[in-house]
Parts: sequence; C-alpha cells; structure tokens
Amino acid sequence: MINYYNTLGIAKTASQDEIKKAYRKLASQHHPDKGGDTAKFQEIQTAYAVLSDEQKRAAYDNPSPFGQNGFGNQGPGQPFDFDSIFNIFGANFRQQHAQQRPQSRMSLWITLHDVAVGGQRIISIGTQNGTQEIQIDLPCGLDDGDNVRYQGIGPNNSDLIVGFRIHPDKQWQRQGSTLFTDTTANVWQLITGNKVNVVDIRGNKLEVVIPPMTQPGTTLKIKGRGLPDKTGVVGDMMLRLHTRLPTAISPELMAAISKELDQ
Repeated sequence: MINYYNTLGIAKTASQDEIKKAYRKLASQHHPDKGGDTAKFQEIQTAYAVLSDEQKRAAYDNPSPFGQNGFGNQGPGQPFDFDSIFNIFGANFRQQHAQQRPQSRMSLWITLHDVAVGGQRIISIGTQNGTQEIQIDLPCGLDDGDNVRYQGIGPNNSDLIVGFRIHPDKQWQRQGSTLFTDTTANVWQLITGNKVNVVDIRGNKLEVVIPPMTQPGTTLKIKGRGLPDKTGVVGDMMLRLHTRLPTAISPELMAAISKELDQ
C-alpha cells in the first residue's frame, strides 16, 4: 500500500498547512511542464487529494476492509481534478500554464469606430488545411499596439494572440478616451449664439449649442461622446470651432459695421 505521508515527505501528525506547503513544493518540482516525471506527479496529486480532505484522510488512517483504504477505486491511477491544482497555486500558476500552451500570432487593423463600438469581427487565419474563418470579440478601449489573447481558437487549438493596429483618422484625433474634432461656424453664429450640427464617432447626429459671443478657436466639450476606456467608461468629445466669413453682406449691414468701427 502506498504511504501518502511518505509521498509528501511529512509526518502522520502533519497539519493541513504543512500538507499544503509540502504539496506545493513537490508539485512545482515534479510538474511535467517543468520536465518532471508524470507518474511521480500523479502520485503527489493523489496523496494530496486524500490527505487534504479531512474525511478521506480519516478513512485512509483507519482502513476499511472494502476497497483500497476505503476509497474503492481511489488510487494512483484515479483522475485528478486539475482545478484543485490551480486553486493551490493561484493566478500566477494559471498564467504560467496558459503561456506554456502553443501560440499563434497575427496583426489586425481596425478603425477608431471599431474602438468606439466594439462588437465582433470575423477574421481569417491560416491552418494546415488552408484558411479558416473565426469570430473574435473586440474588447473595449483598445490602444494601438495592444495584444489580446484568445484561448484555444488558433490553429491546432493554440492560443491566438492578436496584435491590434489602429488606422489614423483624418477627422478624429485621440488622447486616451477623449476625441478631438473640428467644425466650422460663421461669425454671426459665434456672435449671436446658435446651433451647429455634428456627427459623433458612432455616427449619431448631434445638435451642439454655441453660446453667444464665443471666440474663434474655442473648444466645446460634449460629455460621453468619446471612446470607452478598458473599464467601459466613455470619454468626452472635444469640438474645436473654426470661423468662416459670410460670402454676402447687405449694404445696410456693411454700413452699420463701418459706423461701429468709426466710433
């Protein structure tokens, strides 16, 4: 009969903390991904599965005549729940284990509109059997150069790592989640106050109020019309006002302006 205490190198009176500490050390040393022996690693797993459970440990310490140590088919060949390993080693182990899986990489160009609305995208990847189309989700708030891992969807079930590139946009300039754009208003709209019609990054039509006596070059903030950040919070849209002169002015108005300038 296998001595699970000897397998973990602990005394029969070991506490649960001592059992866990011994398991973590041995599992790390003998993990197959680190060049360890699979059979030895399985023995360590089985020993820990029994001794870390108070009921199983009590049954092991007080053997039953039915089955091996009262566990029936429980033994070195019994499948082990790998989730328990991940719970022991924590998030770092999960990350290391994921990094050890096969990886494939590709670049994907998207637009600022894609960054704003997210959604799904059908992409083509090369496989041994040709080209395969798969669907991916675009995360919120992507930045140029961001890499996103899509687990198990690459060729041969590899993790697909997509490097996102964002096309420059002639209309929009980005600063984090804030978007800057320009619009033109005539001088009378700036003087008297008026409304201008603009379209945001998502294609929504907006009516923006210009306050009276607004100076040329003023920037107006439209809240919540920018890009989402990586937490989903949407930034602002900054509208820079440029001025154009009217193409036709009545003689009466020209006379009034001249009179005002002469004073």
